[in-house]
Amino acid sequence: MLRKLLLGFSVLTALALSAQTSSFVPDPKFGELYGQRATLFDQLGVRSDNIVMLGNSLTHGCEWRELLGNPLVVNRGINGDTAEGIYQRLGSVLRGQPAKIFLLTGVNDVSHDLSAEEVVEGIVKVLLRIREESPSTRVYLQSLLPINQSFERYHRLDGKEDVIREINRLLQLRAAELGVTWINLYPHFADGDGNLRRELTNDGLHLLGPGYLIWRELILPYINE
Repeated sequence: MLRKLLLGFSVLTALALSAQTSSFVPDPKFGELYGQRATLFDQLGVRSDNIVMLGNSLTHGCEWRELLGNPLVVNRGINGDTAEGIYQRLGSVLRGQPAKIFLLTGVNDVSHDLSAEEVVEGIVKVLLRIREESPSTRVYLQSLLPINQSFERYHRLDGKEDVIREINRLLQLRAAELGVTWINLYPHFADGDGNLRRELTNDGLHLLGPGYLIWRELILPYINE
């Protein structure tokens, strides 16, 4: 009984110390969910052996540890997040000097009417901060996925397919310049017209289970290398 009490006290003490040392205050402009998850991530932190899945709703929506069969994988995705939002909460990831980061972001930036060049510069800003603050971390930059507007769900993305393709073109170039590993997911999810394959989504933007299985096969060699 005493042992259980001591163990419980130790856990509570660790949590209290963690809360005391945290200084992250999320900008309310990013929304309530961002604040909830970003402050949780700040408390959890990461370790130097962790593999971090970092991104928006596409990352948020997956049980990566189970999908990849790797207990070192942690999910740091937030629904609706942008490159700016990721940059603001990056400290909670970089403090732990993780082994690897898999980054996918940009489609929400597109929905905010940013140009391809503006989106790319926001992502590059994230990459440069990772390199500066955690130089030993191996970074994997993943392309944006295609969208499918036939579902008529995300009207702020109407007519933005070419913007997404241009972002991917520019990101591939910048990845080479920065020495970041580029993973081109896009062609594996696109149909003959460049739309997100209908069988992989139920809203034109987010993935169903079979889509995550494709994603797994594409990144698993990099997870395991």
